[in-house]
Amino acid sequence: MPVTFQSAGTTLLGVLHLPPGPGPHPVVVLLHGFPGHERNFDLAQAARRAGYAALVFHYRGSWGMGGSWSWAHVLEDAAHVVARLREPGTAGVHALDPDRLAVVGHSLGGFAALMTAASDPGVAAVGSVAGIVLGTAAAACRTDPAARAAYLEDWAGELLPLHGTGARALVAEMEAAGDSWSLARLAPRLATRPVLLIGTGRDPVTPADTHHRPLVEAYRAHPVPGLEHHVLDTDHALSDHRVALARRVIDFLDRHLKGAPR
Repeated sequence: MPVTFQSAGTTLLGVLHLPPGPGPHPVVVLLHGFPGHERNFDLAQAARRAGYAALVFHYRGSWGMGGSWSWAHVLEDAAHVVARLREPGTAGVHALDPDRLAVVGHSLGGFAALMTAASDPGVAAVGSVAGIVLGTAAAACRTDPAARAAYLEDWAGELLPLHGTGARALVAEMEAAGDSWSLARLAPRLATRPVLLIGTGRDPVTPADTHHRPLVEAYRAHPVPGLEHHVLDTDHALSDHRVALARRVIDFLDRHLKGAPR
């Protein structure tokens, strides 16, 4: 069913997939990446079949939404939507259990999922799939002109669904944020919750050796006791592992969100 949310005065459109039964249902928010060609509706349907409510939505400045796109707006929108789902009015209308809410994201959505969970202790579990670490990308841009040029070229080719931004603005915003967008530093705030990290072994966009394995090592070192991590032999979109991905995500949710409502 279509649902709308307000974020900084902009209306965001989403699709809430509700399972049968009276609820209250555990819920998973699925955050898409940049610019959002893969929106993970297959994961939403798999989650619904498994008994979860699943939300997919668009950020500001993307795919016809008002406002302007920026990395910071993605983080703000994710935080607003997650908080809104737990409000009594929204949770009551849709029979959602606000105490059993997970956030799972792909690529940029994985970054946003971990940042959202770290800032919101009400998120019960979090997952990142082929997640980008913008702090790592920012460091590469500062030290390697070739890396910076590659990001500029790649991102310039992804702007059609987006409004109010450009490749240079995106790189500049990321560089300005710097280490504040390092995901390794989030370990203390995630240490009490289940965390799923899935890397991709044939991925030039977020190579596992650069974006996945260093994060796993940082979370193991802190430690984050609820950490689960896998590397799948697939590309950035997990195009030949979508069923396997769904099984991994649902298994993770089942072990941490299933059970009687609190």
